[in-house]
Amino acid sequence: MERIGRYTLSLEKVKLDSWASVVGKKESEGPLGNEFDLTCEDDSLGQDSWEKAEATLQRKALEIALGKLSLKPEGVDFVLAGDLLNQCISSTFGLRPFGIPLLGQYGACSTMALTLGLSSILVESGAARRAAAVTSSHFCSAERQFRLPLEYGGQRSPTAQWTATASGCVMVGKEGPVQVQKVTFGRITDLGITDAANMGAAMAPAAAETLGAFFRDTGTLPEEYDAIYTGDLGQVGSTLLCQLMEKEGYPIEPVHQDCGLLLFDREKQDVHAGGSGCGCSAAVLCGHILPQLAQGKLKNVLFAATGALMSPTSSQQGESIPGISHLLQLVSVQK
Repeated sequence: MERIGRYTLSLEKVKLDSWASVVGKKESEGPLGNEFDLTCEDDSLGQDSWEKAEATLQRKALEIALGKLSLKPEGVDFVLAGDLLNQCISSTFGLRPFGIPLLGQYGACSTMALTLGLSSILVESGAARRAAAVTSSHFCSAERQFRLPLEYGGQRSPTAQWTATASGCVMVGKEGPVQVQKVTFGRITDLGITDAANMGAAMAPAAAETLGAFFRDTGTLPEEYDAIYTGDLGQVGSTLLCQLMEKEGYPIEPVHQDCGLLLFDREKQDVHAGGSGCGCSAAVLCGHILPQLAQGKLKNVLFAATGALMSPTSSQQGESIPGISHLLQLVSVQK
């Protein structure tokens, strides 16, 4: 493992061995609906609370990823997981049956990149033979915690995004068809946005900060990549990010795609500015991006998930919304 520049780590051994995506009904009706491993027609997943339903999403995602390798939980040294709920209860309750050492993470909607980046470092360093990176979100559990219970029928701002009911899991090892070449962990970026209904504006500066750091560290340019995926800025944040990167001298618009805009069809589905939530970028990564890399349809991409590091308490106290973004360079090993 080698440090390149100030913020980027270069890896040599890490491969993604398998992955799994689980989504709810609304997500299955979007443009990527037939690309996910499992679709749950009932968003309650047979549970008596939304929080238990979200925990089930993570459990199913890990089960599927293990099954693709015919692997038992004992074959995984660590599971790195997190979600949006207080104390990451979706992860702890969803993954407790497996008995795998758990490293809980909180990166808000950046959690897929955070867990995947840290899992990669554990494998590269030899601390783990194989690690699992897992995250999830659920529209109903997020609405209850961060906004208003659904029964209130509250109005949504045009800048608001729809929290995805989804989960993604990646098994990180040394034998898969996709290589993790570089990891850049982001810094907290806060431009003073206080509107909790405008996550895109709060997170876009963090994405620009991390992408800029990666390009400076590596001496590369946006056009050298097949695609640059962010998650989940939605329409508002994506527009702002492209403007910020243009000012920095790194125009990304020709190759930029956002997971929050890929998961849903904004013309046909009422999601306002797009999708969000830990599960949004996780499901798009595991259902859409990684399969294309495995097949060689994509050769070299950047995956930069973004998160808003706020809580209901901080918002109620008038605090601004700090953003964070973590980035991975993912390369197909197919010739």
